[in-house]
Amino acid sequence: MSRILTTLLLLRAGYTFVPYSSLEAVIERTKAEYDLALRRAQASLRTSPQDWQPWLEYFPGAMAEQCAQLERRLAREDFALGSLAPLSEAILRCARERGRITMGEAIRLTDAKRPTLKAHFTKLVERGSLVRHGTGKGSWYAPTVGPVGRK
Repeated sequence: MSRILTTLLLLRAGYTFVPYSSLEAVIERTKAEYDLALRRAQASLRTSPQDWQPWLEYFPGAMAEQCAQLERRLAREDFALGSLAPLSEAILRCARERGRITMGEAIRLTDAKRPTLKAHFTKLVERGSLVRHGTGKGSWYAPTVGPVGRK
């Protein structure tokens, strides 16, 4: 439960990369350090002064690793972008920058026609680069890998 709450707090604080990279995976890889830092910090909860230092040494490092993990993933994605048509690349870059894109936004940003864009969106969804949400005119597309850093 605490990990879920941590993710929620990070999202509310503007850490936009959180949904695209797993803090859980980082914690799982560093389970011994996580448990030790947590136990040490919790042991001081009923004492004065409380000692948050073990947690404050562990958690920022875990977040940095999460961000680095996403940057590596984005680098692989950017390398793969070279195989996309220029219009598909433009759609995907815009979706990453904004966190989502609609057909209407794509029309305004690219000046391409709806049928052409629809074909590119379909290919990007089939390729696993975008995920469609909703149906009809209310639908929008989110990148499977998003922006890095804070808002």
